[in-house]
Amino acid sequence: MFAAYAARIDADDPLSGLELGERPEPTAPPGWSVVTVRAASLNHHDLWSLRGVGLPAGKLPMILGCDAAGVDEHGDEVVLHSVIGQTGHGVGPDEPRSILTERYQGTFAQRVAVPTWNLLPKPAGLSFEEAACLPTAWLTAYRMLFTNAGVKPGDTVLVQGAGGGVSTALVVLGKAAGLRVWVTGRDEAKRDRAVELGADAAFPSGARLPERVDAVMETVGAATWSHSVKSLRPGGTIVISGATSGPSPAAAELNRIFFLELRVVGSTMGTKEELAGLLSFCATTGIRPVIDSVLPLADAPDAFARLAKGDVFGKLVLTP
Repeated sequence: MFAAYAARIDADDPLSGLELGERPEPTAPPGWSVVTVRAASLNHHDLWSLRGVGLPAGKLPMILGCDAAGVDEHGDEVVLHSVIGQTGHGVGPDEPRSILTERYQGTFAQRVAVPTWNLLPKPAGLSFEEAACLPTAWLTAYRMLFTNAGVKPGDTVLVQGAGGGVSTALVVLGKAAGLRVWVTGRDEAKRDRAVELGADAAFPSGARLPERVDAVMETVGAATWSHSVKSLRPGGTIVISGATSGPSPAAAELNRIFFLELRVVGSTMGTKEELAGLLSFCATTGIRPVIDSVLPLADAPDAFARLAKGDVFGKLVLTP
């Protein structure tokens, strides 16, 4: 079957390790299902995999792609929860959790095998392309806001960074839940588009805000960390799910964190139950993932290059 896969690991030139070509058909051991992929979406996790983060050379070649929506062997339309080993379903009870492409072949292919427990029904109102955007970036945003931030309707949330898959999800989900959402970003056009999505205001990166916020959604890392801490009200919460600009800020702001009793919460992906909640939230409210482009799987190198440059607003989707 045709697939996009990591053939080599190169931390300095990750895209050089991406190849297109034929890979073996997946097999389904007991408790697993083979899904025909209709759409799969790109994540920064795929770029990090090409750098060797979470993907050792001994696992190569590895089909990339965490997210997908498709049709199972019974003809049912499904969405994949991409965390394997979270409960022991389909794998050994002592196997540590992993994301597709770390231990098991991913979704940038015509077919993929996953534990049957990891399949959820696709709501009829969502297209395959829309549903494929939800299991990583949108699930990450859902968990950040509704499980870890401790916010309620009417609170003010700052989203650091405008345009990425998680940040656009945070804007759409936050507004649908009755939050006041502010966004920062370096690119004026992306800030304007964030406002069009529903953000109440957008500011240049590092700008002084009109008032302190109840929670900050942090995915940028070192470049925005100090601003995130200084933007919080006493007792507020920073939720961190990534550090695309680096994990080591110049100033940790520890004095401010303990004196103002700020909460710093790590957040990673989400559970199957949270994904089910996200699917239901989209179905009942009518909100939909923000899609930048839908491209054929054969154009995966172009999509990866755009993601690496930050030349996207929303999600990039590949269709086999």
